[in-house]
Amino acid sequence: MIAPVKVTHATFLGAATEPGRFPAPSVPEVAFAGRSNVGKSSAINRLVGRRGLARTSSTPGRTQQLNFFGIDDRLVLVDLPGYGYAKVSKAVRDAWRPLVESYLGTRGVLAGVVLIVDVRRGLEEEEHQLLDVLAALDVPVLVLATKIDKLNRGERTKALGALAASALPVVPFSAVTGAGVAEAWTTIAGWTRSGAGAGARRAR
Repeated sequence: MIAPVKVTHATFLGAATEPGRFPAPSVPEVAFAGRSNVGKSSAINRLVGRRGLARTSSTPGRTQQLNFFGIDDRLVLVDLPGYGYAKVSKAVRDAWRPLVESYLGTRGVLAGVVLIVDVRRGLEEEEHQLLDVLAALDVPVLVLATKIDKLNRGERTKALGALAASALPVVPFSAVTGAGVAEAWTTIAGWTRSGAGAGARRAR
C-alpha cells in the first residue's frame, strides 16, 4: 500500500493574468490543467488536505489566471485556468492559449503537468491539443481520472480502459473519497526528485 503524503504548510503565493508575468521561480513546480467544470480546484484541495486553498466556484470558467501555491517550501502547485466552457466569452477563451503556453514554454522549474479529466468524458479534442503541446515541450504528464466515485465497477473498468489507450500514466481519482491521492503524490514526488524542469530538458 502506498503511504499518503502529509502536507504541513500550504499557502497562496500569487497569481498571473498576463504572459511572462509569473512569480520568480525557485523550487520545482507542478501544473494542474483541465476543463473549467472538471473539479480542478477540488482535486488540488484534496491532494494538499486543505479545503479552501484553491477556490472552487459554482460558475465554471470564472478563474482565468494562473494561481501559485507553495507546498512546504519544497514544491509549488500551479492551477492553470480552465478551458472548454461554452459560457466563457470568446475573448477569454482566446486569451487562455498565450497565457498558458507562455508558462509551459518558458518555465524552467516546471517538473510536470497533472491533466485532470472527467473519467466519464475521457480525453477530448482540447485535451489532445494540450497533450500535443506538452509532448513537443517534453513535459511529463499524469492523467488524473477524476469523479471515479460516480461510476460503478463495470463503468469504471470501461472508462479507465479507454484512457489507458493514450499510453499515458493514469490514476483513478476522487476528490470526494480521496481515492488516488497517494498514487498521484508518488508520481509528483518522482518528477520533483529528478531535478529537471522542462527548460532543463530542452537545454540538453
